[in-house]
Amino acid sequence: MASRKESSSVSSTAMASTGGTLDSPVKQIQIEGLVVLKIIKHYQEEGQGSEVVQGVLLGLVVDDRLEITNCFPFPQHTEDDADFDEVQYQMEMMRSLRHVNIDHLHVGWYQSTYYGSFVSRALLDSQFSYQHAIEESVVLIYDPIKTAQGSLSLKAYRLTPKLMEICKEKDFTPEGLKKANIGFEHMFEEVPIVIKNSHLISVLMWELEDKSTVADKHELLNLSSSNHLEKSLQLLMDRVDDMSQDIVKYNTYSRNLSKQQQQKHQYLQRRQQENAQRQSRGEPPLPEEDITKMFKPPQPPPRMDTLLIAGQINNYCQNVKEFTSQNLGKLFMAEALQGHT
Repeated sequence: MASRKESSSVSSTAMASTGGTLDSPVKQIQIEGLVVLKIIKHYQEEGQGSEVVQGVLLGLVVDDRLEITNCFPFPQHTEDDADFDEVQYQMEMMRSLRHVNIDHLHVGWYQSTYYGSFVSRALLDSQFSYQHAIEESVVLIYDPIKTAQGSLSLKAYRLTPKLMEICKEKDFTPEGLKKANIGFEHMFEEVPIVIKNSHLISVLMWELEDKSTVADKHELLNLSSSNHLEKSLQLLMDRVDDMSQDIVKYNTYSRNLSKQQQQKHQYLQRRQQENAQRQSRGEPPLPEEDITKMFKPPQPPPRMDTLLIAGQINNYCQNVKEFTSQNLGKLFMAEALQGHT
């Protein structure tokens, strides 16, 4: 997934300015309709194909509800812009919003995605930085491809407490993950979203819907599947190949570790036999040697990447399931109408 390096991470100084955190977890997110439009407009203006756009979410926490009332984008810049300071830019933006009496408290960030490809190490590290500094922080994932098909795709995610503990300890070894009993299904938790609009906006939307043509209303019944399913399956196969390569690496590590354990056991047996022979001849035993230096254990492959790949595969499968179920429903409906006529 294309992403600017460390673009969504902020320093603890910038995030500490939002105030303290609450003990109660976030159970619901209320987002203003204007914020949704800003996110969509940001992608339409700067996002191209698989290009990822990101930005900051502002709002406040009320009991167990996170209210997102404003946002602003991260500016697009290249590697040549070495003088650009992300943290300074965010601080100046929040300071300017505070001067005009607009909610300026930092409550998370948003990011666009390309066919649901957002489960990555970059997103994990960025969300951990946010959530470690601000307990209620969330990441909003906007899918423009699915939205273009007629239904808004905007989901909010947080890291689970188990994953937060593992990231704090930075123990991503197979033994550490096994001890924590964490799988790909326990990495992210989705928070329900409620979009809030003012009464005037609701009236405007009702008028626009009433004035829309019949052709626009029936566009969702189009039976063509376009290339969405094909592209999703291609990305799914690529991730399955990555998973297969990781499994091969782990199997190689397991064989090398088992082989080294056998060599170590044989070496200790030979030393024990030789010391017994030396003792029978009245000779002193062999000097003690550091076994760990002689038999250095092989480096285990990182298992967190494998969990992320499994999580992304699961996400692709869910997208394919939703898409095919909608198309099957349309086909059954078309068959029923054809039989009726």
